Amino acid sequence: MLGRHLLDPALWHLNRQSVSTAFAVGIFVAFLPIPAQMLVAAVLAVLVRSNLPISVALVWISNPVTMGPMLLYSYRTGAWILGEAPAMAAFDLSWEWMRARLGQIWAPLLVGSVSLGLAAGALAWASMQIFWRWHVVQRWERRRNVRRLRAIIAAQNVENEKAATDSDADSTDTREPPRDRVS
Repeated sequence: MLGRHLLDPALWHLNRQSVSTAFAVGIFVAFLPIPAQMLVAAVLAVLVRSNLPISVALVWISNPVTMGPMLLYSYRTGAWILGEAPAMAAFDLSWEWMRARLGQIWAPLLVGSVSLGLAAGALAWASMQIFWRWHVVQRWERRRNVRRLRAIIAAQNVENEKAATDSDADSTDTREPPRDRVS
């Protein structure tokens, strides 16, 4: 389905823009209450040219342990955005309950999921931009410190060599060397 698009180098490179966008895509899709989230994340990663493996891996934030709380919070957020009272008197996370209540909860759930997904994706994008920049600055700082240390060591070596040369010149014997005796 994605064919030649998968050969795009931008999908596999690790740079600040690609990784930050991958975090936004993966976390956004993780909040969507849909099946085949990994496929959706892969298609979105190709469309926006973000790092494909990171985008797909981050979808697993919504796993069987976290899915219930994420859906509940998304539903309540969507109900709040739409100005509706949450109709969750007897919540039971089962297919029967979902099928019976889907007509009531689909709009708030969708609005809440998309809203929280966009907010979390934007926050993840900004956090990765800041983290990546901080990491690069730290590495440049470390390199600068190493260069300074090397310059100091080189200057000390030059001074030590000069001092050794000066002390050798001062300690030279001014007496004449012994002459061969002729017998």
